[in-house]
Amino acid sequence: MKIGMVGLGRMGMGLTRRARDGGHEVVGYDRNPDVSDVASLEELVAALPAPRVVWVMVPSGDITESTVSDVAALLSPGDILIDGGNSNFRDSVRRAHQVKPQGLHYLDIGTSGGVWGFEVGFCLMIGGPREAFEHVEPLLATLAPPDGYGHMGNSGAGHFVKMVHNGIEYGLMQAYAEGFDLLQASEYPLDLHEIAGLWGQGSVVRSWLLELLEGALEEDPRLEQLRAYADDSGEGRWTVKESVDHAVNASVISQSLFARFTSRQEDPFAMRVIAALRNQFGGHAVKSQ
Repeated sequence: MKIGMVGLGRMGMGLTRRARDGGHEVVGYDRNPDVSDVASLEELVAALPAPRVVWVMVPSGDITESTVSDVAALLSPGDILIDGGNSNFRDSVRRAHQVKPQGLHYLDIGTSGGVWGFEVGFCLMIGGPREAFEHVEPLLATLAPPDGYGHMGNSGAGHFVKMVHNGIEYGLMQAYAEGFDLLQASEYPLDLHEIAGLWGQGSVVRSWLLELLEGALEEDPRLEQLRAYADDSGEGRWTVKESVDHAVNASVISQSLFARFTSRQEDPFAMRVIAALRNQFGGHAVKSQ
């Protein structure tokens, strides 16, 4: 396929590189001219064959709102507009309705994989019209690992599933953080890096997150170079709100979100674990001591 990619940051560039390595042609646009293939959105759209496929990969919020609007204004009936960022699923439903009168197909794609996605593949959760999903399926099959993508349902479903995915991620990271906090506080001279590696071999708590923690502890055995500050990107908050609206007990996810708030006033080891994990899997910025 030949597609346009708007936003060539960590994730956008990873998607672009993986697509190109898989034989697809990608025309990239970014506000940074050093990485952009074209000088404007107009040039990007003009370079694509009909029906055009434009994938927007920019931070959620106002920048996604304005970028989607700008791209939609340049597209024609039958074209496909994709939002692969971490948008609120309700915003995705609204945007899909907004562009429908133009004859555009809107796909919301929850994208997981972080900075490792280029190497191992991105897990893709897709919402929107089935025919649009099927049109871009050859691209999705390239971007994802085997069995790593799926059509979740109507508009918003992809970003809803990704929101819950990120809420679960909060809880998993918090459990590791608290456990390793207890290990480092014990009277035993424990090697935390060794324990993380040990648990990765057949233990019921083994996971990719644990492998990433092992890597972080190898670089900094007591995470002393990190300030115990862990931000939240929004999806944890949205998950908690949805749990309240649907009367679903999400106490673990809720507490893991609140624990991140605590990190902004204190400097506990548990929050250094969270900061290290976010940096390892997503390349998220960390604060040094």
